[in-house]
Amino acid sequence: MCEWCQCSGSALSYRDLWKMMESALTVASSCSLSALGYTRELQLLHFWLFLGIYLAVLLSNGLIITTIACDHHLHTPMYFFLLNLALPDIGSLCTTVPKSIANSLWDTRAISYSGCVAQVFFVLFLLSAEYYLLTDMSYDRCVAICKPLHYGTLLGSRACVHMAAAAWGTGFLTALLHTANTFSLPLCQGNAVEQFFCEIPQILKLSCSHSYLWEVQ
Repeated sequence: MCEWCQCSGSALSYRDLWKMMESALTVASSCSLSALGYTRELQLLHFWLFLGIYLAVLLSNGLIITTIACDHHLHTPMYFFLLNLALPDIGSLCTTVPKSIANSLWDTRAISYSGCVAQVFFVLFLLSAEYYLLTDMSYDRCVAICKPLHYGTLLGSRACVHMAAAAWGTGFLTALLHTANTFSLPLCQGNAVEQFFCEIPQILKLSCSHSYLWEVQ
C-alpha cells in the first residue's frame, strides 16, 4: 500500500478517477463529431469561412422573406412558395452550422445524444419539406404555362395554403419515420460520427445490427 502511495508519477488521484468515471458515463449520452481541421489554424479558417456563409445565407433569405411579406404586389402563388422555400433554407442551416462553428471556435467535437437526434430530425424535416415545396413550385409553373386562363382558379390562395401545408406535413412525417427507425437501432460501434453534423448514413455505421433495410428506406 505504501509503495503504491509513493508512486505519485503513475498513481491516479481521486479527482482523476472521478473524471474517468464521469467521462465513461457520459459516452453513452453524447456523440463526437468529425473535425474539419486538426490544427488550430484550419479550425479558425473553418470558423470564419462557415460564419461568413452562415451570415450571407441568413441575410439573403431574410431579405427574400421580408420583401415578399411587405410588398403586396408579390402576394402571388409563385412568391408565396418562394417565401416558404426560404424558410427551410434558413432552418437547415441553423440546425447544423452553428454547432460546427462553435466546435471549431472552442476546439471541441462533442454533441449530446439528444442534440444529435434533433439534428437528424430537423435536417430531414426541412430538406424533405423543401423537396415537396419545389414540387409545388413546378406544378405552379406548369399551370401558369399550360393553362394560363385557369391559373387563378386552380391556384387560388386556399389551394396554395393547402399545398404548402401538405408539403410541410409530409416532410414532418418523413423525418419522424426515418429518425425513429434510425435511433431504434442499438448503437455499439462507438460514438464517433464521421461528419461535422449528425446524419443517418453515419449513424447507421455505428449500429451493431444489420441496417440494410433502413438504408433502403
